[in-house]
Amino acid sequence: MSKRHVSLKTLAQALNVSMSTVSRALRNHPDIGPEVTQRVQQLAQELQYTPNPLAIGLLKDRTNTIGVIVPDLVTYFFSSIISGIESLANEHGYYIVIRCSYESYEKEKECLENLLKLRVDGIIMCLAQETQDYAHFNHLLEAEIPLVFFDRVCRPEEVATVVVDNQEAARRITQHFFESGYRRIAHIAGPAQLNITRERIAGYQQGLQECGLPFEEDLLVHCDLSIASATAATQQLLALSPPPDAIFGVNDTAAFAAMKEIKRQHLRIPEDVGLVGFTDEFHATVVEPTLTSVMHPTYEMGREAALLFLAQMDAKTPIQPRQQVLTTQLVVRESSSRAV
Repeated sequence: MSKRHVSLKTLAQALNVSMSTVSRALRNHPDIGPEVTQRVQQLAQELQYTPNPLAIGLLKDRTNTIGVIVPDLVTYFFSSIISGIESLANEHGYYIVIRCSYESYEKEKECLENLLKLRVDGIIMCLAQETQDYAHFNHLLEAEIPLVFFDRVCRPEEVATVVVDNQEAARRITQHFFESGYRRIAHIAGPAQLNITRERIAGYQQGLQECGLPFEEDLLVHCDLSIASATAATQQLLALSPPPDAIFGVNDTAAFAAMKEIKRQHLRIPEDVGLVGFTDEFHATVVEPTLTSVMHPTYEMGREAALLFLAQMDAKTPIQPRQQVLTTQLVVRESSSRAV
């Protein structure tokens, strides 16, 4: 007899008893005699039977699975958040199913539909950068299916979210540049529709104002979060007359691209151009010079998102969406440490 896909039905047919008898025998139910219980448990062991949590969950109208959608599976940023989600989910008896949108709006919708077909209990996700229409979340909200956004979020009045203090972090970066002697501070921002972009621009502008520096539109450029786009943005900035003497990237990917282009143009970091990233990827500590960056509490963000999800699962009635804001830390390294 094949040992693959061994189910209660497989055991019941082999022993010529009902599935309910098998189920109760596996749980040592007193209604089942010791001889039958022994036969059932012995065969289950021989065939390496294990309970199917999905099937059990469907019977209870709860699968104990969480759908997780991220825009990227490669970067440390998202893998660390996923680890945080999985850690807390496992502590509470939940499994996670991960899908990747690859920054595509259409792929994001497809991921959402496929996870709901798998009967996940709800969704924890980060928006794709292409997403500007949020109608595909209407069904979840109307059906009261738990939904949590992290990092890139929308509809915070309706959906629980976990974000960081983007505006305050960007303000600190700008102030740090000023205190290090930089005066033409540029910002490579992300796509305009993302909340992280808007919040970091607001912090950048606030920092300039507090330092008594004018906001110059030419020193603010956007990229699509790719290396190629960030490289082009850096080239645009360095072609200005005069060019910026400091660049703040929307994330570390943008900062790494800027670093490569600055070096290609034979400029020195931090003497000619100071550089700061955001998210503090592992590579920030191994590039030359080491990259000043904002440390993102990624693992904590994942656990907080899972907590917000479980709060919705455990609530007997719909609860008011919570907005969790986590604190970041500016980690100063060589790329912005110019002698004043």
